[in-house]
Amino acid sequence: MGPAYADEQVVGFLLAMAGEGARRVATHASEVIIGRHDVFKLKKPLTTAYLDFSSPERRLACCERELAINRRSDPQGRIYRGVRRITRSGEDGLAFDGEGPLVDAVVWMHPFDEAGLLDRLAQEGPLSGALVDGLATAIARLHAAAEICPDAAGAARMGRVLAVNRRAFVDSGLLDATGAEALDAVFRAALARHAGLLDSRAASGRVRRCHGDLHLSNICRIDGEPVIFDALEFDEDLATTDVLYDVAFAVMDLAHRGQAVAANRLMNRWCDATGDEAGLAVLPLLMAVRAAVRAHVAAAAGDQAKGDQYLSLARSALAPVPPRLVAVGGLSGSGKSSLAGAMAPRLGALPGARILSSDRIRKQMFGVGALERLGPEAYRPEVSTAVYGAMRQRAAALLASGVAVVVDAVHVRPAEREAIGAVATAAGVPFDGVWLDLPADRLAARVAARQGDPSDATVETVAAQQAYDLGVITWRRLDAGQRLDDLAELVHRT
Repeated sequence: MGPAYADEQVVGFLLAMAGEGARRVATHASEVIIGRHDVFKLKKPLTTAYLDFSSPERRLACCERELAINRRSDPQGRIYRGVRRITRSGEDGLAFDGEGPLVDAVVWMHPFDEAGLLDRLAQEGPLSGALVDGLATAIARLHAAAEICPDAAGAARMGRVLAVNRRAFVDSGLLDATGAEALDAVFRAALARHAGLLDSRAASGRVRRCHGDLHLSNICRIDGEPVIFDALEFDEDLATTDVLYDVAFAVMDLAHRGQAVAANRLMNRWCDATGDEAGLAVLPLLMAVRAAVRAHVAAAAGDQAKGDQYLSLARSALAPVPPRLVAVGGLSGSGKSSLAGAMAPRLGALPGARILSSDRIRKQMFGVGALERLGPEAYRPEVSTAVYGAMRQRAAALLASGVAVVVDAVHVRPAEREAIGAVATAAGVPFDGVWLDLPADRLAARVAARQGDPSDATVETVAAQQAYDLGVITWRRLDAGQRLDDLAELVHRT
């Protein structure tokens, strides 16, 4: 945790200002005073290789920078309230924001229920889809507003992280020199394969001043919504990185905590929100790097078991897994999207397959949100042809880059089913076409019960679809009334 804060008078003042029952929590670089209505974060007077909190003026500047950085993800001030200067009052007293000499400074925050931290929620069971979707939106919004770095050396930036990791593997006791060299060689080989992609992403503005420390302990559910906090404020270089590396931390942390469905969903919803799916081939490497960092940090803190767990995840993410294309078809209400979401984490490299949904692509084409309803003009035959064409084009590009894909669309016409199968053939990857069957009354009941779904299908849509000529269905036909996990496992095994 590092040394205690030196000036106990300041700590005593803050405890008094926080009120009865206030408690003091130390981190490696801060002292946090937590009261019923106020939280004060005080920076320790440290000077290290990566931070300089040596003077009150420097600590004040860092507090102001911390507030500015974190207001990007907390614009409503649900956590961050402001910065308070601690000044000398009279001969021996202290005050907030007085006219006397500066003694120190704190980041002033609202307290929050720590039971809402996502690392704790992840221990209680599967995170809700709505919470994961909200997190993806929050991260995408943060990245959209982040300052772009003009440096186009994406691969070199990641190479510096690998160099630090290699030394830390040994220094932390996680690996011996031989083991560290061998693992570094695997990382370097993966970096070499993706160097061109990382550099092109940097050149196109994907390297930005990100959060930098986006793990689940720095995300809290407040009023039902995820709020991101505690961004890395003391090292601009560490926090300036590819946006995909930033989101990879949260995806990796979900995977580490056994939340495979949530990890895959976060990746997919972030891609839906940003349109940035072309870089997904490098995501397993970025997850592995994030896991490796956590591994040596845990080992250095004396938790070898946790370090080994993270290291195992890093090795899994680095393991090559060939891509595969799965198409899920069926009439409205048959459960295509649910099955796609259950199957995707099981396919391809971590964190699983990219899901391409015709409903979401259609909404993107019309420039509306996924849950905004479209009128009949959006379902004209020529529009649907364009939607399916875009879906196949994107699937082909992802497969060519090595990313597994699940396509979620009705595929009512034989020609549509043949065309998506041809995408897999052209890419030289395995293909599975799955058709979900369900009686008309159950389809209608499912559609009527939908809430918060991108599909615009209604009960009337289901009735109209009963007259469709489906032609000969050569895809594997499955009873959509089965348990979702059983269906997903059935598709995965074959």
